[in-house]
Amino acid sequence: MPAAAGAAAAGAAAAAGAAAAGAGAAMVVPPLLRAVIMGPPGSGKGTVSARIIKHFGMKHLSSGDLLRDNMQKKTEVGILAKSYIDQGRLIPDDIMTRLMLNELKGLDGYNWLLDGFPRTVAQAEALHKECQIDTVIDLDVPFETIKRRLTARWIHPASGRVYNLEFSPPKVQGIDDITGEPLVQRDDDKPETVTKRLQAYDAQTKPVLEYYREKGLLKSFSGTETNKIWPHIYAFLQTKLPDVSQKDAATPR
Repeated sequence: MPAAAGAAAAGAAAAAGAAAAGAGAAMVVPPLLRAVIMGPPGSGKGTVSARIIKHFGMKHLSSGDLLRDNMQKKTEVGILAKSYIDQGRLIPDDIMTRLMLNELKGLDGYNWLLDGFPRTVAQAEALHKECQIDTVIDLDVPFETIKRRLTARWIHPASGRVYNLEFSPPKVQGIDDITGEPLVQRDDDKPETVTKRLQAYDAQTKPVLEYYREKGLLKSFSGTETNKIWPHIYAFLQTKLPDVSQKDAATPR
C-alpha cells in the first residue's frame, strides 16, 4: 500500500475510533438522584420544591397530595387512611409506607423528590429497605421566624386572597382591598396553634433527621428567607444534576 494511502487509511480508522468513543461517551447516563426534602410548616418547603422541580426536572411526590388523591378516588388505602383521619388519629406508619412505596414503583428510571415522607424513623427504615436515598435536604429555619411568618397571614374567606402583615399587608388593616370585607385568621395560623404544630414537628422529625445524619445523607440549609437559602440548595444540586430549565438567568429562581 502506498504511504499516502496507508496514512489515509490510518486517519480514517482513527476518526472512526474517535467517533465510536464519542458515541459511547454520549450514551453515558448520569446516575439517578433520589432525594427527600424536610422542613417545618412555613419553612418554604413548597417554594423550594417547586424550584427544584423546575430546574432539575425531578418527579415530585408529596405524601399529602397523594393521600388526598387516594381518599378522593376511594382507593383501598385511601378509605383506610380516611377512617383514621375521621377519628382524629394519626395514620399508621405501615399505611403511609404502603401508599408511598406503591407510588414509587412507577418512578423507576426517574430522579425524584419526596416531600412529607418519611415522617418517622419506622417510615425511613422501610423506605431504606426498598430505595437508596442519595440526599436529604433539610430547611433549617428558626421557629421564631416561622411563627412570625405564619401568624402574620390573614385571608379573605370568600375569595381566598391572602395577605401577610409583614410582606403584603392590606391597604387598611384587617380589611380586604377589593371588597372592603373583614379579613380573618385561619385557626392553623393563630399563635397558639402554630406553636403546637412546630413543637409536634420537632418531636416527630428530630429522630428522622438524626437517622439520616448518621447515614451521612443529611444536608441542612439554614436561613430566615427562602430566596437566600435557595442559591445554596441550587449550587448543591448542580453538583449532582444538570439544570434542565429553559430559563437562562444569572440567578435561578
